[in-house]
Amino acid sequence: MKIDLTDTTSSKINKALVQGRRAIGTPAVGMVLTLVIVTDEENAYDSLKAANEASREHPSRTLVVIKRAARSPRDRTTSRLDAEVRVGADAGTGETVILRLYGEGINHAQSVVLPLLLPDAPVVVWWPVNAPLDPAKDPLGALAQRRVTDTYAAEQPIHELTARAEAYHPGDTDLAWTRITPWRSMLAAALDQVTCKVTSVEVEGEEFNPSCELLAMWLADRLDVPVKRSLSAGPGLTGVRMDTDCGPIVLGRADGSLATLSMQGQPDRAVALKRRETAELIAEELRRLDPDDTYASALKFGVDRLGEPAEQTSVPEVEEPTEAAKKAPAKKTAAKKAAAK
Repeated sequence: MKIDLTDTTSSKINKALVQGRRAIGTPAVGMVLTLVIVTDEENAYDSLKAANEASREHPSRTLVVIKRAARSPRDRTTSRLDAEVRVGADAGTGETVILRLYGEGINHAQSVVLPLLLPDAPVVVWWPVNAPLDPAKDPLGALAQRRVTDTYAAEQPIHELTARAEAYHPGDTDLAWTRITPWRSMLAAALDQVTCKVTSVEVEGEEFNPSCELLAMWLADRLDVPVKRSLSAGPGLTGVRMDTDCGPIVLGRADGSLATLSMQGQPDRAVALKRRETAELIAEELRRLDPDDTYASALKFGVDRLGEPAEQTSVPEVEEPTEAAKKAPAKKTAAKKAAAK
C-alpha cells in the first residue's frame, strides 16, 4: 500500500503510517530498528531495494532522506516536504517512508526525521554516497548508534580512508570493511592450522579499491609484519600471499567468485569467496550495533604505513668494559688485603 503526501509534515506522516497499518490489517509494530538512508535521487532506488531485502532479516522502519536542489532562487527560500508512505508488500517486512526535502528544509533534515524514529529502538544511518567527512557530527548521524558509509563510492577512496581515521568515533563503520569479512575469516582460519611465523604479506587487488587497503592495514596491525599493496586487473580483491618460515600461504581469487587456498604440505582447496551484493553487506552491519574495535584499530593503522618494516623493540647494547675498568676490581682487592695485614 502506498500513500502520497504533498507539502506535508512529520505529524501527518505518522498518521498515514497508522492508517496504512490499519488498512492492511496489521496494527502491531514488530520492527527492531530505524534505518535512515541519506542519498540522492539517482541512488535512491538501488539503496531502497537493498534495504528492503535486508529487512527480511531485520524488520525495520526505513526512512529515505532525499535532498532536492531548488531550481530558482525563490524556491530556495521556501521549505517543502513531500513524502511517500509504503506499508505491507511494498515495504518488505517493515515500513518505508521516502522523504523529499526542498528549499531550506534540506538543512534541517534531522527535525523531520526525529519524530518518525521508532521509540526505544536503535537508529542506524547509512550514506550510500556523498557521506560527510565526520559522520558522528552530522545532524542526522548524531541521532544514530551506528553510522554506515562506503569509501568505495568516494572520488578518492584512499584519501577518504585517512579522513575517516582522523574523524573516527565509536559506532562508525564502512561497507568497504564489511566486504572483506570472508577474507579475514579465511585468513585467520588458515593461520590457525599452522604454527609458523609470518614474516611478510602481500595484498593484491584493483586500483582505487579501499577494501584492499583495509585488509592490508588489518594484517599489518595484527601480525606486526611489513605488508605490501600491489595492483591487479581485478575484479576487486584478487589475492593475499603470506610468507612464513614454513612456506607461503596463498589465498587467490581471480574471477571474483571462487578462490583457491594454497598451503605448504597441503593440497590446494577451493573456497567460495563470492563478491556480495549491497543487501548482504547492510544485513551484516545491522547484526551488530556495538562499536567495531577491530575496524577502528585497522583504520587508525594508516595507509601511509603500509610497506614499512615492522617495529621491533630495541635492546640496549652493553658496552664492553675498558682496560681501566677491568683492572679496577683487582686494585680494590689488593688494597683490601693490604689493609687486613
